[in-house]
Amino acid sequence: MPTFPILLALSASHALNDLLQSVITAVYPMLKADLDLDFAQIGIITLVYQIAASIFQPVVGYTFDRRPFAWSLPMGMVSTTAGIILFSLSGTLPGILLAVFLVGLGSATLHPEASRITSLAGHARRGFAQSVFQVGGNFGGSIGPHGRRYVLWFLIFAALAFAAMRPICQWYRGYLADLKARPEGHTRHISLPLSRRRTLFVISVIVVLIFSKYVYMASLSSYYTFYLIDRFGVSVATSQIFLFIFVVSTAAGTLVGGPVGDRYGRKLVIWVSILGTAPFSLLLPHASLPLTAVLSFCAGFMLSSAFPAILLYAQELLPTKLGMISGLFFGFAFGVGGIASAVLGNFADRYGIEAIYNFCAYMPLLGIVAILLPDLRNRPTPA
Repeated sequence: MPTFPILLALSASHALNDLLQSVITAVYPMLKADLDLDFAQIGIITLVYQIAASIFQPVVGYTFDRRPFAWSLPMGMVSTTAGIILFSLSGTLPGILLAVFLVGLGSATLHPEASRITSLAGHARRGFAQSVFQVGGNFGGSIGPHGRRYVLWFLIFAALAFAAMRPICQWYRGYLADLKARPEGHTRHISLPLSRRRTLFVISVIVVLIFSKYVYMASLSSYYTFYLIDRFGVSVATSQIFLFIFVVSTAAGTLVGGPVGDRYGRKLVIWVSILGTAPFSLLLPHASLPLTAVLSFCAGFMLSSAFPAILLYAQELLPTKLGMISGLFFGFAFGVGGIASAVLGNFADRYGIEAIYNFCAYMPLLGIVAILLPDLRNRPTPA
């Protein structure tokens, strides 16, 4: 059975971490005005943050795969806290760049490490465990400050994060001690379910699936309100209500995807989640305003249910590299989302905001490649 108090602490840590991460983009307008930055400099800030938060994730995961460290989560939070303090006080662009690098490095530490511990604490219900963990991030990432002067108040949430991480570290330390005490603790060989060549092919298929998911998600998370205002003439307040409906759908989908994968298999969830989004995405550009709300909810629900299953499927491919594979796919997802948002912004400037949804509507059709994924349930491992 899953270790529920640890899962709740992991979810809370994820929520608090992503809440602190949201500080960066939330105060861009105020930061631009305070330091008289141009859009190119804002882009550099985003680039430095994305490099730290994305590229370093598999590096951190690989490092702690080789040398597990029970207090890795607080170590990452120290980096995030230092970055938040510097971000709120710095009056120069180099200072801001160092600050966002530290915040990004904290994120690069939490995601692979917390995902590893989540899988270990989830036992036989790892899909359910990942859903609980990831819905915390969905919630935390939706909150941000309304002014740069309020950023330091967010150190309260950093303190709460340290408190939430304490029982996790104690549990993980006990787990590692128990592992070392077993006679076969570090010598038992764990076979891969597929050959090395087949594993690389399957990972490339998963990369295509993540690409399709996060390009379409970027169109909704970044430009949905602009689309509603442009097409239907709604107010900003009304567009925010529609965006909230979409955010709720992503949280609900994340909660459902993991347990369904535990019961029916990861491949089925991946297949249904991504390809099953296509009917809703294809209809959305042609729908009325009320139907748009329904379709966006359905699309968000379907797509969000895929990531817990995708992550766990990848972990089952490389069971001895939980941190590295978690970091690789979290980092790739973050990177795809950030790049897609920038590319789609240029696309909207050139062709109009509605063109984004006519173009991105076809992205979920890439889910058809899920047919190439082997079913790993009860698969005999090669000797």
